[in-house]
Amino acid sequence: MRNISKSLTAMILAAGRGERMRPLTDHTPKPLLQVGGKPLIVWHIERLRDAGFTRIVINHAHLGQQIEDALGNGAAFGVQIEYSREGTALETAGGIATALPLIDSEVFTVVNGDIYCEFDFSRLVEPLARLAAGHDRAHLVLVDNPPHNIKGDFVLEASRVIPSLHAPHPTTDSPLPAPHSPLTFSGIGVYHRALFAATPAHEKAPLAPLLRAAIADNRVSGEHFTGRWVDVGTPERLWQLDESLSHA
Repeated sequence: MRNISKSLTAMILAAGRGERMRPLTDHTPKPLLQVGGKPLIVWHIERLRDAGFTRIVINHAHLGQQIEDALGNGAAFGVQIEYSREGTALETAGGIATALPLIDSEVFTVVNGDIYCEFDFSRLVEPLARLAAGHDRAHLVLVDNPPHNIKGDFVLEASRVIPSLHAPHPTTDSPLPAPHSPLTFSGIGVYHRALFAATPAHEKAPLAPLLRAAIADNRVSGEHFTGRWVDVGTPERLWQLDESLSHA
């Protein structure tokens, strides 16, 4: 049985093609694009390491060998890195399910490789322990809605994630009342491997349906992060972030 003592493992999702970032991503994988003098993915690795996550799994597809060449086995960053090589990107749930053999813990943290976030990952130690001991299947870090996602994704109510107000209720097919405004999923989450029990490895599968099902069963907790978070989805956002960090 895997246990919490081995659970400070994180996975960084780095397999996306980055279509909206072209032509920058034609020759460079998106997680290796630089802001503030270092690649996006290195900001994650350093923050994870500082929070005690010393085992990191990275999946990749598009130009993945460049990621391995740049990061190696992680020794230069004080961590151990293993790679889940997809060839063709498998989407989020498919990528995680494929990487599970490399993750030696019941619960683990996952971070999107194409965001910049000044989140303190040590805050996830408590959710990791709680998921390992309880019935929850996920813990999501939510942020204020950016201009490109003004409707948000999920609603946070007393540290529980409930269905989005603009989505049908899972039992009534009617919109929920509106006590709270939806927030945006940051791309940072803690998951129990049981969430992916029915997801085949090496096949494309999105994460959203798994989360919606777990939310409907009241098995997802969450928190609201109000610090700096950027979805680096366009060259303009990349350049603005780089300018900001370079003059900080």
